[in-house]
Amino acid sequence: YEWGWGTSFHFADRYDGETFQQAILRHEYYLAGRLGVSKGATLLDCGCGIGGPARNIARFTGANIKAVTINQFQVNRGNSISVKEGVRDQVELIQADFMKMPFPDNHFDAVYAIESTCHAPDRSKVYAEILRVLKPGATFACYEWCLTDKYDANNEHHRRIKRDIEVGDGLPDLVHTSVC
Repeated sequence: YEWGWGTSFHFADRYDGETFQQAILRHEYYLAGRLGVSKGATLLDCGCGIGGPARNIARFTGANIKAVTINQFQVNRGNSISVKEGVRDQVELIQADFMKMPFPDNHFDAVYAIESTCHAPDRSKVYAEILRVLKPGATFACYEWCLTDKYDANNEHHRRIKRDIEVGDGLPDLVHTSVC
């Protein structure tokens, strides 16, 4: 997906006069700002792909980031890019299942996920795992594919859009915001 998306595989609204890359960075910086972290904090990127957001957020905040993906190719590619970009001391991609992460309880100062937890077979389990590794009182922030109250299952146009998003993003099922 790098050819089409770069190293950040997620969507971002785009303002007039803004490039695609500027929109992606603004989106990631906004999320980083919502985490309320500073230099030296330890963050978790939950479902990192090849780590584009982790590297951008590390440079923006000065935080240290562990980033998990279940895909070993993505780990290898992301860590290679981190070395090339000079942030390998701040960003480490790790092959792990975000449903059962290899970190101790209460470990991270903040956790974020960008369009990743929607791939979990059981959202309550992935969120419970995130809560387990997050320090008490710390922040979890995410952007996620969800259906709003405006979705009408009886509307063919709505069903087609939902299906196209599921197919295009490899999602098991888009669910209502009350679930995700």
